[in-house]
Amino acid sequence: MPPPTVPNPVDLSVSFLEASRRGEGAFERRQLARISRDELASALPDDHHGEAFWINVYNAYIQLLLRGQPAAYRHRGRFFAKRQLIVARKRLSLNDIEHGILRRSMFGYSLGYVPNPFPGKFERRFRLEHRDPRVHFALNCGARSCPPIAAYTPGEVDQQLDRATSSYLRSETKYDPANDVVRVPRILSWFRGDFGGKKGILNLLRQQQLIPEAATPTLKFGTYDWALTLDEDDDRA
Repeated sequence: MPPPTVPNPVDLSVSFLEASRRGEGAFERRQLARISRDELASALPDDHHGEAFWINVYNAYIQLLLRGQPAAYRHRGRFFAKRQLIVARKRLSLNDIEHGILRRSMFGYSLGYVPNPFPGKFERRFRLEHRDPRVHFALNCGARSCPPIAAYTPGEVDQQLDRATSSYLRSETKYDPANDVVRVPRILSWFRGDFGGKKGILNLLRQQQLIPEAATPTLKFGTYDWALTLDEDDDRA
């Protein structure tokens, strides 16, 4: 009898995300836990594969865990820090994926300026080579103000992240030329170092044509609505 076929981890992450949005995903969760680290490393040869895989896994686990235990969201700090995910036989937290792997070993509460000097072996092996601030417009933590969810794939992740960035910024940014003020999403404040500080944020707004090329308005950061709002199928990204 031939050995069972091991699913491609990136394809599995897409299946896991789709299942989690239906309130399912137990099978995919077990498969992700059983993958060997060598198999996972082979399946994630570059940042395009890594971004797609870890964004899908993060968003899938948020949906799965909070559908099963919505009360856990009352204690968000504990929820995000708890090591309740298993990927490639490694127990991880949501923070481990977001700040350790996707943000390449950055402390979560340093505004994007302070790296973690002592990342673990698993994190060093699987973290992205480059920090990509666009991931902040792809991760959905379960709050009403979060970006919408989409299934990311290596071949399209760059274009998908561009669309997610544009869509979120356009929906959350308001420029007031009369008072020379632009109100932007709170995410840009929490991770301002990822975006290059105030100068980088203004450049990003110019790239998205949300402020005029020569404008240097004052930044005002909007509020963040933390009301638990689990996702339904949404293909906006």
